[in-house]
Amino acid sequence: MFKLSGMPLSNYHNKVKLALLEKGIAFEEVLARPSQDADYLALCPTGKVPYFEVDGGRFCESQAALEYLEECYPTPPLLPADALARAKVRELIHVFEQDIELVARRMLPHALFGAPLNEGVWDEVARQLDRGLASFRRIARFAPYVAGDAFTMADCAIAMHIPLVTRITQIVYQRDWFADLPVEAYLAQMKQRPAYQQVRADLEAARAAQS
Repeated sequence: MFKLSGMPLSNYHNKVKLALLEKGIAFEEVLARPSQDADYLALCPTGKVPYFEVDGGRFCESQAALEYLEECYPTPPLLPADALARAKVRELIHVFEQDIELVARRMLPHALFGAPLNEGVWDEVARQLDRGLASFRRIARFAPYVAGDAFTMADCAIAMHIPLVTRITQIVYQRDWFADLPVEAYLAQMKQRPAYQQVRADLEAARAAQS
């Protein structure tokens, strides 16, 4: 059985969890928190979450997990049949994660935990977000899914990342970076999917337990 170790507060954990639920794959979910302790690093070399166990082996990185699931459980597919279309799905994930989510994440300690804010970093992140969103805007389709007319692994990732990016940027900048994209309608559509409903419900329950 596929074992997903992480926490429902993590959007990268939830990216993989959504794919597992959409594919109907039986899995075990195990609570784990990021750590640089030696015992944890023996399980997950990056010290982050999530990490995965299957067939006596272990690996980390959420995108590697999506690719593994697609290779081992191709039905229902989360990638198109056409090679170029598959590349476009992967392009969307890479651009969003590298140029938007990880950029906004630099502000997460301030937005969610009140860490001191460096004005120079504030300006730098805003500029990088503008560039990242411009890139994403050029390739996202929202027709009705982010890569086109079919649900793909790009939706598993991006539908999990958008709420966190929005939360961070609205707190720090009082700005909605997605205002000129049909994100509200997109997320409303995602909320009709039972798998997405479950992931979001588990996320909200974890937040409530922390408060």
